[in-house]
Amino acid sequence: MEFLCYHRDRPDSLALRDELLEEHWSYMDRFAKGMIARGPTLTGDGDAPTGSVHIVDLPDPAAARAFAFDEPGYQAGVYRDVLLRRWSNTLGRTMWDFPGGRDGGNRYLVLGLGAGRAADLAVPTDRAELIAYGPLLSDDGGTWLGTAALVRAPDPQTARAVLTQDRYADIEVHLWQFGGRPA
Repeated sequence: MEFLCYHRDRPDSLALRDELLEEHWSYMDRFAKGMIARGPTLTGDGDAPTGSVHIVDLPDPAAARAFAFDEPGYQAGVYRDVLLRRWSNTLGRTMWDFPGGRDGGNRYLVLGLGAGRAADLAVPTDRAELIAYGPLLSDDGGTWLGTAALVRAPDPQTARAVLTQDRYADIEVHLWQFGGRPA
């Protein structure tokens, strides 16, 4: 089962986040085999982190909750909240398989938080700029709760356009970058 986990930073937690960076990476190394995508979201100017995204294949919802809430930064108070949803990898690849590579152009996390009738279940026809894409689901996979995408785009408005605008209660767009240990 695949899950999207988005830890949102607590204000003024950058020093603590930096202090725990090696612990965070070591923790994530334990899940490397199932990792589909990972990386920080950033302020609009790209100068500071605002959160941390992980899309990972785990055995079940209980394992996903343990993954999210045992993370060292969460345990230490770096994050103000966590969005944890079952997710479906409709592209069938990891971020490392993205043909556009890890550099060049802006990358965004687009979260469409939905309610009611499902939207955007099919992969958009213009797949070239999609890094990851899929529906957000309830733990049992039976209820659509939204759609999440990682996309390369020239600006936030273009990134937002990957989702049908009037079908979501809210659409969030966050500057994002490929994560993991530096090479």
